[in-house]
Amino acid sequence: MDFVLTDTEIRVLGCLIEKEMATPDYYPLSLNALQNACNQTSNRDPVVSYDEKTVTDAVEGLKAKRLVLQDHLGRVPKYSETFLKTANLVQREAAVLCVLMLRGPQTIGEIRGRTERLHPFGSLEEAQKTLQTLEEWGYVTLLPRQPGRKESRYAHLLSGAPENGEEAPSDSPPQNTSAGDVSVAKLEEEVKSLRQELEELKRTLLDFKAQFQ
Repeated sequence: MDFVLTDTEIRVLGCLIEKEMATPDYYPLSLNALQNACNQTSNRDPVVSYDEKTVTDAVEGLKAKRLVLQDHLGRVPKYSETFLKTANLVQREAAVLCVLMLRGPQTIGEIRGRTERLHPFGSLEEAQKTLQTLEEWGYVTLLPRQPGRKESRYAHLLSGAPENGEEAPSDSPPQNTSAGDVSVAKLEEEVKSLRQELEELKRTLLDFKAQFQ
């Protein structure tokens, strides 16, 4: 790769890839829709609160790197990514890289579960092969297994080599918790995530309608 992206550019580019794959009817994105996508609280780690200038600056940086295009065909400028076509990534590869950009380092199991909306992997082995391909191409790397973790995690390399050491994931269940409690907590988190996604879709739809009023 002949570029290194900032954390903000990673979030913006990741959101464009996600929306292009998950909600193509509402893509490309206006600046307001892109800002909402960056700041949504579901499927994001870390959760951020970017203002319009922060998103605009990131978009300009990505445009300078020829990773984002802006069109002026409608009343409101819209933005689309060109990275996937330039990198010649297929859907499964794009899905894996996207969730790593939006949610940070993850295990193979986490990646398989979180790419379901973008590309359903039939098995862990299939996800593993995709990760190996991306690793060979220099887009991801396998991090050393950290003390207390059962599995190693993968990270993207679009921002350069990741820093040594990892913090414990925020969604890790507390110690000394029964299996039943963990299952209930997981279901509650999934319901919360679905509600947040619904609210995000509503905001995106309102933004889309506003462009034609």
